[in-house]
Amino acid sequence: MTEPTQPAPRRFPRRVYGVGTEPDARFSLANERTFLAWIRTALALIAAGVALEAFVMPIAPGFRLGASILLTLLGVLAPIQAWLGWLKAEQSLRLGRPLPFPNLAGPIGGGVFAVVGIVAPPQTFWTLSVVCSSSGQIRRMLYVWSSRKA
Repeated sequence: MTEPTQPAPRRFPRRVYGVGTEPDARFSLANERTFLAWIRTALALIAAGVALEAFVMPIAPGFRLGASILLTLLGVLAPIQAWLGWLKAEQSLRLGRPLPFPNLAGPIGGGVFAVVGIVAPPQTFWTLSVVCSSSGQIRRMLYVWSSRKA
């Protein structure tokens, strides 16, 4: 295994690449994949916020708008977490320190749970009633079908 080398003089951002030694490429690439996962999460949250407001759902308009705005704001927070998390993790890798905790993951997760709490109950009860009523029909259909085979 080769010895870590000093970073190239013109890499951006200097506060990351200007400290420590070059880590194993696998760790830097894993850090970049985590960054991209946060970006995908941001896109999904923004798309969910837009979709929630665009499609007609059996939710009170005020709750629907509030949940939509909350999802969009969470989608704006996720890239901030991506960038700050990448910076801190890359610095930690270069300096041989423990990896940092994602500071905005808690608020983003809590916000998603709040949206689920706003949106899920009407949908859940509607879905359960449809499933319960249709499962009775499915049982009757299976009974008729099985009695025909006998």
